[in-house]
Amino acid sequence: MSARRQNPKALHDTPETLRGRTALITGASRGIGAACAEALARAGVRLVLCSRGPESLTSLADSLRADLAADVFAFTCDVTNAEEVERSISELPVSFSSVDILINNAGLARSLAALHEQPVEDFDEMVDTNFKGLLYVTRAVVPGMVERGRGHVVNIGSTAGHEVYRNGAVYCATKHAVAAITRGLKLDLHGTPIRVTTVDPGMVETDFSLVRFRGDSERAAKVYANTRPLVAGDVAEAVIWCLSRPDRVNIAEIIMTSVDQSSATLVHRTEPAGAHA
Repeated sequence: MSARRQNPKALHDTPETLRGRTALITGASRGIGAACAEALARAGVRLVLCSRGPESLTSLADSLRADLAADVFAFTCDVTNAEEVERSISELPVSFSSVDILINNAGLARSLAALHEQPVEDFDEMVDTNFKGLLYVTRAVVPGMVERGRGHVVNIGSTAGHEVYRNGAVYCATKHAVAAITRGLKLDLHGTPIRVTTVDPGMVETDFSLVRFRGDSERAAKVYANTRPLVAGDVAEAVIWCLSRPDRVNIAEIIMTSVDQSSATLVHRTEPAGAHA
């Protein structure tokens, strides 16, 4: 992974208010999930990390333990499988079972295609991961938060949850669903101390486009060419800021883009050197 796609630097301030808490992060092995894991480890948070890919997840957990002395429990889990999610959460080791922070980060996009031409399997994968997976994990974790009287749910949404762009109808619909779930969950938790937040970034240079285009690195690179997208660490910093507000404060929503992006499809790009040579 290039330096540009890593956290550009450690957080300016490590919030002591988070030290000793336990955070569960889905889709933790790469990108925004991994950046959140690093930021929380620096803040002294106990980490429960899950993803579908065991190799990258194990590598991340090992590096966090070695570099930051982090307390980490990592496990593979397919968030699209409700029974697997419920079992995995119920079987967490006792020292990691009281989850104070849930970061619903697992998500993906598949292809850029007109709705009436896109393969149905793409529909299923996006709905099952971005929408139903978030529901399954939330349903498994939040009752414990309510019982203990503390907790914070942070959903990683997208600017695609606020607008719709051509050839992205289904992905945008799943992110609109995340926005609706976030608002609805806060209403359902009214009268409890549980906080609910969505952090909605625009273009972030991670493996997102590589996944969307099923490993086509040349096409994925063009998404970020000649512009300055956000990096995963920018989103992690926003998440940490939301988590570290006083307990009386609930940040409902953050929408963030790079300065070069004004909408999903309006992105300022500089011309490459020699374009007119």
